[in-house]
Amino acid sequence: MGIIIKPIVTEKMTVQGEKLNRYGFIVDRDANKLEIKAAVEQMYNVTVASVNTINYHGKRKSRYTKAGMLKGRTNHFKKAYVALVGDDKIDFYANI
Repeated sequence: MGIIIKPIVTEKMTVQGEKLNRYGFIVDRDANKLEIKAAVEQMYNVTVASVNTINYHGKRKSRYTKAGMLKGRTNHFKKAYVALVGDDKIDFYANI
């Protein structure tokens, strides 16, 4: 499995991509900023200015069903916000 798992395509990230030239990705939890920068530059052929990362801890969830109470948790994951240099752009919809 690669370092970049999937891009974050939401309204908020789309606006940041258009105005601030920042894009979000779900990345491998063990990846550091230098590895994320190299992976984005290689995959999208752009120049990365900066990388900010955020670790999310999975939340505990419970729900009531006919079979009783089910308990579990959501997955841990790591987000990376990548700022690009100059006029570089990433088009997530080019492959559709």
